[in-house]
Amino acid sequence: MKYNKKKFIYLISPLKINSVFYNNLYEVLKSKKISFFQLRLKKESFKKKLVIGKKVKKICKKFNVKFLINDDVLLAKKLNADGCHLGQKDMNIFEARKMIGNKIIGITCHNSIRLAKIATVNKANYIAIGAFNFSKTKKIKYKATINLLKKVRKITKTQIVAIGGINSNNYKKLLLNKANFLAISSYIWRNKKQKPIDAIKKLK
Repeated sequence: MKYNKKKFIYLISPLKINSVFYNNLYEVLKSKKISFFQLRLKKESFKKKLVIGKKVKKICKKFNVKFLINDDVLLAKKLNADGCHLGQKDMNIFEARKMIGNKIIGITCHNSIRLAKIATVNKANYIAIGAFNFSKTKKIKYKATINLLKKVRKITKTQIVAIGGINSNNYKKLLLNKANFLAISSYIWRNKKQKPIDAIKKLK
């Protein structure tokens, strides 16, 4: 995983895909600020996720954005995605490696230095730390702080994805404290004040 400070956004899909999503995704990726796009559809059938995934993959490929799948390693394999993201209750990284080989695998580490160390030892490509702020996407069970981010940065060279309620008002302090990428979803897709393309432009 190469870090590009101009492409610091790890974009996560909305929970539901509507008719305008693909056009919005095209415009947002066109901004050249996104390194990764994660397809996260918890309530859709495998068949529907496969259909949506094929369309999203084409758009990601056009703009050289890495296409990742949340939780579902089999779906990642079927779509020949660039990798997958695993939560602590999902398939373990060793089983995932058997299925998708040397592709990108990221691990949720919540606010735990212990989990970050384990993910590093297990050679995860990135570790996700958070939540740093209130999030509209999911309930907050684990609260992370800037001080924790600094501690994790000291114990690992693995790339860090900061997550949780990140928007144009709070993103800079995470980058300044050595988060490599910022996972963003609601600020782009559920922003009542700005269209997705206008919201992404605020992240400079």
